[in-house]
Amino acid sequence: MKFSRGFRGLAAIAAAGVALGLSGCSGGAGGGDSDVLNVGQISDSVAFFPLYVAEQNGYFDEEGVTLGERPRLGTGAKLAAALTSGSIDIAAGVITDAFNLANSDDSTVLTGALVTEYYVDIVVGIDFEQSSGSLEDKINSLEGMNIGITGPGSGTEALVNYLFDQVGLDPESDATLVNLGGQPSAAIGALESGQVDALAFFQPAGQMAETQGVGEIYISPQRGDVPDMAGALHGVTFSTQAAIDAKPELVAGFNAAIDKALKFIAEDPDGAAELLASYLGDSAPETVDALAALLPEEMSPGVAVTQESYDIAAKFHQDSGLVASTPAYADFVWEGGQ
Repeated sequence: MKFSRGFRGLAAIAAAGVALGLSGCSGGAGGGDSDVLNVGQISDSVAFFPLYVAEQNGYFDEEGVTLGERPRLGTGAKLAAALTSGSIDIAAGVITDAFNLANSDDSTVLTGALVTEYYVDIVVGIDFEQSSGSLEDKINSLEGMNIGITGPGSGTEALVNYLFDQVGLDPESDATLVNLGGQPSAAIGALESGQVDALAFFQPAGQMAETQGVGEIYISPQRGDVPDMAGALHGVTFSTQAAIDAKPELVAGFNAAIDKALKFIAEDPDGAAELLASYLGDSAPETVDALAALLPEEMSPGVAVTQESYDIAAKFHQDSGLVASTPAYADFVWEGGQ
C-alpha cells in the first residue's frame, strides 16, 4: 500500500494526540509547574545535540532554567500535538514541523536555530544498484523503491518529496514510503533486512550504516549534493505565543543556554567530540568521528534565526509544495530568537 501524503495538518495533529493520550491545557498555554520548562524533541538526532551539551555543561542551571522530562516523540505530528495540548512548552524539531503547525495554528512561533544545513540523507543498502551519474540520475534510480522515513509530515518525507519533484516523480505512486519511527538503529535494521531499499533519515543513520557496512550515503544535502538547499535552516525550536507568554523568562533562559552550547560546539571541537560520543551511546568510534567532523559545517553559529537561512528554507518548502505557505520572517520568528 502506498503511503499517502494527505495525513498532515490538523488531522495529523489530532490523530497523534489521540495516540499519545495527551492531556494538558488547550491552546498550547503550557502546563504543569510554572517554574519548569517542558521541552519535547523528535529524537536523539544530531540536530538536538546542543540540548544535550547545554544540559551536560550546566548551561540551563546557569540560566536558571529547570527542565522537565524531555520526551522523544518520534514525528513532527506528535511533537505538534504535544505543543498545542500544552504538554510541552518548547518543541525541538525541524522547520517543516514548524511550518506545518503554523498553517493550522497562527500562534506558532519559531524560537531558535539549531542546524543550518539539511541533515537528512538518502542512504541505500549494499545491494542497491547505484547510479554514478548526475543528481537527477540518482533520484530516478529510487523509482519503485521502498524508502524508509520517520513518519508522515516529517523532514525525512519532505526530502523524498522534494527530490522526486525535481525529476517529475510522485512518491505517492512512484515509491512506497515506509514509516519507521525515529530510532536510527531500527531504520538501519530495516535497511539491512531488506524491509526497505533505501532510507531518507537524519544523521547519524547514514554514518551508522556506513560504519556497520550495511549501506552508503547516496544523496546528502549537507555535503552539497543538492545545491539549492545549501544553508537552509533545518533543526529548530518552536513554540506557541501562549506558551511563551506563560513562561517568558524560562524561554529566554533556554535560548541563552542553547546559544552557549552552540558556541561551545564551534569553539571546542575536542570537547564537543567527547560529549558527542556520550550522546550517541553505543555508536562506533568511526560514526562519532564522522559526525564530529561535520558539526562545525552544519550547526548554527548561534541560536538567533537569521533571515538568510530562514529564506532559503522557506523557498525550499514553497518551491517543492511541501507546505501550503510559509509565514513572513518578521511575523514568525520570536523577537528573542532573532
